[in-house]
Amino acid sequence: RWPKADHDDGVEKGEKEENLSLRALRTRTIFACDQVSDRMYRRIASALTLMQADDDKSPITIYVNSPGGSADSGFAIYDILRFIKPPVRTVCNGLCASAAVLIYLAAPKERRFCTPYSRFLLHQPSTQLMGAASDIEINANEIIRLRESYNKIVAQETGKTVEQVTRDADRDFWLTSSQAIEYGLVGKVAKSCVEMEKA
Repeated sequence: RWPKADHDDGVEKGEKEENLSLRALRTRTIFACDQVSDRMYRRIASALTLMQADDDKSPITIYVNSPGGSADSGFAIYDILRFIKPPVRTVCNGLCASAAVLIYLAAPKERRFCTPYSRFLLHQPSTQLMGAASDIEINANEIIRLRESYNKIVAQETGKTVEQVTRDADRDFWLTSSQAIEYGLVGKVAKSCVEMEKA
């Protein structure tokens, strides 16, 4: 079972944050609300492991409000959310951009929610390359491979063709919550958690 949270007002800030994290674990809730990074992956993977050990049947809810970040970390989080036993539901509450879209799409469409004023951004990965021409070519090919994998996942989860997703994501492609429903990213716009619980 989870350690008991300490509610003493005299605890330090770090301890309070840790207590909040423990309470979130007990409610089977994870927040992906900063830059997608190795640090985010470690935090989410650790929480998922603990939640699965505690109960491998009850759902886990991931709230996403992130500008994106590392594609590798995004793919890693997507994979582990698909890998674990408990059902996963994702909720976009704010911004879901770039690599964060991978995290959001880890849940099946019927368990993908967003709040009314959420926004989504699809675009191709970018980076600055320096070094020998041969190394630049190798890295450029790897970026193309990452883009193809990203577009393939988006296509699979939205019912679009890879070609359409590739065209759409060639430049910044913004979607409101209603547009994201039409595009197939979102299963339901929820105005309250009650609507989500009933789905």
